[in-house]
Amino acid sequence: MRSTFHGSIVALPTPFQDGAIDFRRFGQLIERQIAAGSHGLVIAGTTGEAATLDEGERQALFEYAVGITRARVPVIAGVGTNATRSSTRMARRAEEAGVDGCLVVTPYYNKPTQAGLELHFRAVAEATRLPIVLYNVPARTCVDLLPATTLALAELPNVVAIKEATTPARVGELARSGAIDVLCGEDAWIADGMHAGACGVVGVVANVVPRRVVELLAALEREDEASAAHQVEELAPLVRALFRETNPAPLKHALAVLELCAEELRAPLVPVGPETASEVERTLAALD
Repeated sequence: MRSTFHGSIVALPTPFQDGAIDFRRFGQLIERQIAAGSHGLVIAGTTGEAATLDEGERQALFEYAVGITRARVPVIAGVGTNATRSSTRMARRAEEAGVDGCLVVTPYYNKPTQAGLELHFRAVAEATRLPIVLYNVPARTCVDLLPATTLALAELPNVVAIKEATTPARVGELARSGAIDVLCGEDAWIADGMHAGACGVVGVVANVVPRRVVELLAALEREDEASAAHQVEELAPLVRALFRETNPAPLKHALAVLELCAEELRAPLVPVGPETASEVERTLAALD
């Protein structure tokens, strides 16, 4: 099995209203991405505040996304937790919901060894027939899935890709192996990641300007470096603003300004401060 996941894959936020998931807004966000030409969706990932969702809420999001997309784009379910038992259970529930793949983050807080990481991902992969996308984001989890461990896991038939959020150099190292597809995991270096051999990006900024990210990837694919450089330059201030505070707080402020969803977050996350809010608003105005 090789990955069918490529291009602009958008890590969707989870809209809330009075503490509950706002499925109406969630559906509108999905339709907006499909209309803009995005190539896939990640549900209940980092941007979706997965760490504060219970298992029932995650499954409800998966089922809703599958129902509304109607196979127009792949739906990748964020099933990773900091416990192997709950991650395997979520993978089974995602398969029951009918998603197209699972995104499995490295277990956070526990700080397992490479042997522990391999055990964890093998258990999740063996719990489902779905394609597995590994997710390495040491800035969030305090543990780094090293290339040797990644390549050992790539020998499993349904481990097809990795969302790599360390460096473009790491993306290149893994891509050159030919053993696993690599998805860029940082909006700040989409172009560098694609040049290094990534087949796509799982990103945040596409929630705000989905067509621009699609256009950037198209320019890179046709080797139109001038157009790609122009897109990167235009997107850079927005990317900086969206990560000035912890994601997805700045993103939800941007989407609230655009009247796409409420700014509500799950505690312990809180809305952005006034300086970040102003920067987000300035960058949105500059991008029209």
